[in-house]
Amino acid sequence: MKIVVRPWLRVLTPLMLVLTFVLLSGCSSEQYIVMDPKGPIGESQKDLIWITTILCAAIVVPVLVLTGIIAYRYRDRKGSKAAYTPEWEHSTKLETIWWGIPIVVIIALALVTAKYTYALEPSKPIESAKETMTIQVTSLDWKWMFNYPEQGITTVNYLQIPEDVPIKFELTSDTAMNSFWIPQLGGQMYTMSGMAMTLHLQADEQGRYFGTGANFTGKDFAKMTFDVNATSEEEFNSWVEEVKDTSPALTMEGFEQLRQPGTSGVVTYSSFPEGLFNKIMAQYAVGGSAHQHHGGGHSAETDHSKDAQEGHSDSNNH
Repeated sequence: MKIVVRPWLRVLTPLMLVLTFVLLSGCSSEQYIVMDPKGPIGESQKDLIWITTILCAAIVVPVLVLTGIIAYRYRDRKGSKAAYTPEWEHSTKLETIWWGIPIVVIIALALVTAKYTYALEPSKPIESAKETMTIQVTSLDWKWMFNYPEQGITTVNYLQIPEDVPIKFELTSDTAMNSFWIPQLGGQMYTMSGMAMTLHLQADEQGRYFGTGANFTGKDFAKMTFDVNATSEEEFNSWVEEVKDTSPALTMEGFEQLRQPGTSGVVTYSSFPEGLFNKIMAQYAVGGSAHQHHGGGHSAETDHSKDAQEGHSDSNNH
């Protein structure tokens, strides 16, 4: 059967390729923040992305190149003197190549992925000479609340952390499931009501990083962004003292207003109700016991689990 390539298709194909390169050239490097990590977890994840990309390219690139070569080499043209072999149907050498290479690549990809998956387990603490700091994260509609149980303060839509200090994020949701993500520090982790997920991250450099919710949760989900400010430990401690001295306390009445659907700017509180995180986590649980996932066990606030249980009946009324 003779394949006819229409003239307009010959013109459209290179035109589409040129247009693709033009559009890609308009993307600045700042948009690829995942490939500019600022912490050990993000760095390892970048390595995994590059390794898997190269391994996949080992299959995809030759296939695309050979497709073009074959289509050109064996096109129908006048004066063709190619041998006519209608009975040819098998080549052990060729089949060994086009089955063997993908199999080897897939095995290598599986081994690399398994190794990195184990090493990057979110609940696995980051090895460091410095003590891990805990921050409790609650996704609300449509804002983020951060409790610092060791410092006794709370922030909304703003996160400040000391550089080179491992951070243990305990995550839950007051309502709909969301996803907590700081691209330059590491991969995302879901926040779910009735559960406490755990994610360990660390900022190796001082700077301001982008944080966001990476899950659709309704009307204003796109506005669930926050800044992460990594500073020196001295600056962090000074900031904590400033918040304690200048910000109001977060009461249960204030939290009830905060949890109402709506957006919010940056807000800081000098204190928060004892056991607040556990009360949020346990509000939907039968019998008042919430689930702990990904190592979400003992924390600075878990010591007050009795207080959380006593507050369960009140929480269920909301």
